[in-house]
Amino acid sequence: MTVLDTNVLIYACDKSEPQRQQKALALIDRVTDGVLPWQVACEFIAASRKLQGQGFTPADAWDRLADFRQLFRLVVPSPAVLPLAQKLHLDSHVSFWDALIVAGCLDEGVGTLYSEDIPSRDEFGPLRVVNPFA
Repeated sequence: MTVLDTNVLIYACDKSEPQRQQKALALIDRVTDGVLPWQVACEFIAASRKLQGQGFTPADAWDRLADFRQLFRLVVPSPAVLPLAQKLHLDSHVSFWDALIVAGCLDEGVGTLYSEDIPSRDEFGPLRVVNPFA
């Protein structure tokens, strides 16, 4: 399974970054086994505010999220995610929010997480983190 982090979904809508937008859209088209973590869905709505200067309204954000939900199965975190996130946050010095995403991916059995800003670590075990914009 594959997860696209919030930044990938935001770039897919960001007209001010045409190269990143193209890469994000191409990645979305390529992913056939994607899941959408609850946290990424929520972060997408919150982070989309930065696109309002481009005319991207809150209604547009909800419409795009509906599109993403058609492409990727929404997954809600299990109770096991919080203690795993705590361990990643405290032991691996990963930010709290990134630790939650990584923990959710590990709990769900995700193999690849595409993210611009989460560094790959040995502590992530079988989860491979890839920067699609590098």
